Amino acid sequence: MPRLSEVIAALDALWPPERAEGWDAVGTVCGDPDAEIDRVLFAVDPVREIADEALELGAQLIVTHHPLYLRGTTTVAADTFKGKVVHTLIKHDIALHVAHTNADTADPGVSDALAGALDLRVTGPLVPDPTDPAGRRGLGRICELDHPETLADFAARAAARLPATAQGIRLAGDSEALVRTVAVSGGSGDSLFDAVRAAGVDAFLTADLRHHPASEAVQHSPLGLVDAAHWATEWPWCEQAAAQLDALSDRHGWDLRVHVSKQVTDPWTTHHSSGAPN
Repeated sequence: MPRLSEVIAALDALWPPERAEGWDAVGTVCGDPDAEIDRVLFAVDPVREIADEALELGAQLIVTHHPLYLRGTTTVAADTFKGKVVHTLIKHDIALHVAHTNADTADPGVSDALAGALDLRVTGPLVPDPTDPAGRRGLGRICELDHPETLADFAARAAARLPATAQGIRLAGDSEALVRTVAVSGGSGDSLFDAVRAAGVDAFLTADLRHHPASEAVQHSPLGLVDAAHWATEWPWCEQAAAQLDALSDRHGWDLRVHVSKQVTDPWTTHHSSGAPN
């Protein structure tokens, strides 16, 4: 079995921590570098349910997209919910490793996985990484559909192919407009509207779209907006990342057992359509 330090080195080669944003908190949160690893669990969120799932599976390593502590803390006391996660992991010799914005901009990255889940053809990054001479890394992806379809049909495609959440899929714009090109960005994407408009795409699929940026975007141009749950747009990366680690395991002869959590850790649990009662 490989040691944790060997597996982490392989993960860091996929998603180099130095490519994370300066405000981010990526890398290994806890774990003994000399511990042996034979089972790994991938998930979006490092929450208690995922720690419990790893314990039940007998996994010695959890890899999540979201950080446990994005900002500094002065305590990991077990009477805090994040501290309880830390205590559970350390008590049971489970390591935690985070790949966040360094996985967003990777090649392949989070938005490649999102495009793949929607069966879109990636043509390049939405916001290219200027340090990548090949022009493949960067934030978001510009994509093409094999055949044009209406914005309503594209939103229905997203609803059918992304994991189910309470939010579902929201749409803004002309539902009958034809969509040939799409920008996608896993996670919160309304800071990217300038790049999306510059790309000249027909629609933008992302998550966490706020009222004012979305309102301004649809007033500014005929751009169609497809808004999914944050967790749903990033979960496909877990399957992609697990496949990447599987391939590395085979190459190194590690025989790792790699799992992807299917627990829905999106915080929203119920949706009620608004409107006056009949």
